[in-house]
Amino acid sequence: MKNFIKRHQRALGIAAIGFAVSYGLLVGKPAPEKKPETASEIRTAETFTAKPSSRSLTVKTQGTIEPRFKIALSSQVSGLVVGTSKEFSPGSYFTKNEILISIEKADYEYAVAKAESQLAAARQRVAEEKGRALQAKRQWQQLGSSEANALFLRQPQLAAANAAEHAALQELDAAKRNLNRTKISAPFNGRIMDKFIDVGQFVTPGARLIQVHATDVVQVRLPLTDRQVALLDLPLRMEDSVRLETGEAEAIRVKLSAKFAGQRWSWNGKIVRTEAQIDVNSRLVYAVAEIENPFISEKESERPPLAPGMFVSAEIITKEFENVTVLPRSVLGNDSTIPILNEDNRFNYLPITVLKSNKETAWILGLKSGTKIVTGDLGSLIVGQKVLSQNSNQFAKASD
Repeated sequence: MKNFIKRHQRALGIAAIGFAVSYGLLVGKPAPEKKPETASEIRTAETFTAKPSSRSLTVKTQGTIEPRFKIALSSQVSGLVVGTSKEFSPGSYFTKNEILISIEKADYEYAVAKAESQLAAARQRVAEEKGRALQAKRQWQQLGSSEANALFLRQPQLAAANAAEHAALQELDAAKRNLNRTKISAPFNGRIMDKFIDVGQFVTPGARLIQVHATDVVQVRLPLTDRQVALLDLPLRMEDSVRLETGEAEAIRVKLSAKFAGQRWSWNGKIVRTEAQIDVNSRLVYAVAEIENPFISEKESERPPLAPGMFVSAEIITKEFENVTVLPRSVLGNDSTIPILNEDNRFNYLPITVLKSNKETAWILGLKSGTKIVTGDLGSLIVGQKVLSQNSNQFAKASD
């Protein structure tokens, strides 16, 4: 062993020196200095500075106009139709309690006269029984007895006479009602939708005569998604409906518009209630809006009537929200984030709450004033990269 070390002593010394030098180079090498980012490495991006404000949004939906009251008038008596209103055809207007159809009334006038005769006879019998009862009472008192027999005093006979008078009176009232039913009208201002009879036709009780609808108010069912419902103070609870009816709460205003005869017209309405259940197929909530006096035109206006069956677009103004920022829809990511620059102008993504969005615009809730949103092309920007902000006026007008 000693001879081996002696023979290779020179080689081992050279190896030890090489190892020491290598270790010194690897361990003792100073760390590379961090070079500052050069101007060519800093990207430039267009940004929009958030200026949140209080805003009311617009919810858009659509629906078909329907009459609030639509009924089929039927006959309660039988007889021959002897007359109708002057304008008796589909599309004709009528006023409240206007006589639309007249049924022959001779038989019903006879029934009234007969009932009056029967009532007079019943009243005569009551008067006679009262007199006989009074006479019987005097006779019983002359006998000196303290207790009188009800039959002797004619109390049952008087009760029967009173019952007969009441029945005769009810028969007279029924005869008069049937006589009044020969004239058929509606309890509201309206319009004839369809007719099923005409003069000279015999009708029976229950026969459908005409179909009409009210013209004072029409309504429209407006479908709303879950997100749209969240934006509105809809009358969903019973107490909400009570407050609307009593005037304690103000109804949500709706602007309706429709195209007719090549022009677009508008009407104002209000939401009065929501329907009792959510649609099981579409999972939509239906709000019902009413429009008053839809058939009366404004002064010096050629606006057509808002007739049932007309398809309308609706715009509903939402409640007011605080801290709303309007942004281009293009900046909104699929994961509800937006690209921003932080306080050090470094690129990042910020989770946000979207109130509403369409193809062009997004309404964002809760952004801090002064937040810089990247609106330009993101290109190869990566999180943490320093970005030079360049203000863009692309969306300034829409956000004001």
